[in-house]
Amino acid sequence: MRGRTMPRDEEWTAVTSNKTNGASGGAQRVIKKYPNRRLYDTDTSSYITLTEVKQLVMDNQSFVVRDAKTGEDLTRSILLQIILEEEAGGAPMFTEAVLANLIRFYGNAMQGFMGSYLEKNVQAFTDLQTKLAEQSKTITPEMWTQFMNVQNPLVQGMMGSYGEQSKALMEKMQEQMQKNAEQMFGAFGLKR
Repeated sequence: MRGRTMPRDEEWTAVTSNKTNGASGGAQRVIKKYPNRRLYDTDTSSYITLTEVKQLVMDNQSFVVRDAKTGEDLTRSILLQIILEEEAGGAPMFTEAVLANLIRFYGNAMQGFMGSYLEKNVQAFTDLQTKLAEQSKTITPEMWTQFMNVQNPLVQGMMGSYGEQSKALMEKMQEQMQKNAEQMFGAFGLKR
């Protein structure tokens, strides 16, 4: 049936049995993706747009996107779709060089390490941003002006901490690369 606004009865049973309250911190919010490319939010019992899914991300709400027929997890593809739309918009985050380098890591022996490195680095940066946001709540406009004119030792400390975490992650990745290379040389009977 074309143009239907609600899932069929058998789908409705599956949808309502997965219903959760995303704001309560309970189970993950479930979003069903139908073949017509529409997204159905089981929490609100309504269809939602990709923009609304982006807002769930911005609100730090836990959710999973599942194929309505197969139950396959489609969350990554939806998140990638949101990133693609953001990148195609007015202010892309990634340069062509960064995107090309990311592509080069696919299929590379270092692919797993790079993913882990990026994840930890982005998390460290997010933690830094959160700390700055918490501290800025108590800052008056005058204090903010003063802060911008003189580098704050606290910010320097946080940036230093971020830099140290990034350096430690890179060193760990290099150590793992060296171990892998030694194992590979050993497998061929070569020693360094």
